[in-house]
Amino acid sequence: MKKFAFVFPGQGSQTVGMMQAWEGNAASDKVLRLANEALNEDLTGLIANGPVEQLNLTTFTQPAMLAASVAMFEAWQAAGGPQASVMAGHSLGEYAALTAAGAMDLQDAVRAVRVRADAMQAAVPVGTGAMAAILGLEDDAVLAVCQQSAQSEVVEAVNFNAPAQVVIAGHVDAVERAMEAAKQAGAKRAVRLPVSAPFHSSLLRPAAVVLQDALNKIDIQAPKVSVIHNVDVQTHQSPDAIRQALVDQAWHPVRWTQTIEAMASQGVTHIVECGPGKVLSGLVRRINRDLVGLSVNDPQSMQKAIDVLREEA
Repeated sequence: MKKFAFVFPGQGSQTVGMMQAWEGNAASDKVLRLANEALNEDLTGLIANGPVEQLNLTTFTQPAMLAASVAMFEAWQAAGGPQASVMAGHSLGEYAALTAAGAMDLQDAVRAVRVRADAMQAAVPVGTGAMAAILGLEDDAVLAVCQQSAQSEVVEAVNFNAPAQVVIAGHVDAVERAMEAAKQAGAKRAVRLPVSAPFHSSLLRPAAVVLQDALNKIDIQAPKVSVIHNVDVQTHQSPDAIRQALVDQAWHPVRWTQTIEAMASQGVTHIVECGPGKVLSGLVRRINRDLVGLSVNDPQSMQKAIDVLREEA
């Protein structure tokens, strides 16, 4: 058996109809039903039918993506798929990883990410913050560009997604200055992202306070499978350490490149993205060409991934 890791996608991979292929799957249907009950609203209907404008609102996107990713994981479990040796999730996806690893109850996690989403949106008034992807510039150069472009405002590197693929966030004007400076420094592209808040920047610190209070009220267990956290690229067993990693994550960078490299250093050969979209599986070979990236987003891709992992080396 090959050694593999599960990774779970974050905000931005959502689409109306993303669970359509799973309709009638008892394991995934149960997860969606529990998510509906946790929020006392029809999340399943929103996922199935939209409207897309509502699904794309942070307050709905985060619980919808969490529920969809965990639903696909539970379908994998029900199909007798092999067990991962380690897990991680990109930003919001870390909650799916912790739920899949048995550290958090699904309904608690759904309610927590609703609080997280609302707190993140409330932390910075709409129109004040921005995010942009900087492509084709080394990490150190992006950090230098942010430092020179801040000018008493905030602009920071917040997602280290792959080599020469870094997302920055902060005040709108500072982000615009950094985009221009990045191009002058040799970046291939600098692209504004269609988001409503400067996620993972220090401007989100007020959201962390609200999130801390919410996480203190829910039961967290030691995970049954190791989860590598975004903020420190470490695994934690103690509930308090897990809570702190989630709180810090809200206003610190996502260190995704280091997370995937940490998995490779543990002997992982295959990275399986479990959830809507194929963003993370697409990043795998950009980070480490020795790794194989697979995605599970419908029953066919699930079976293909199971077959690949069971093939003789």
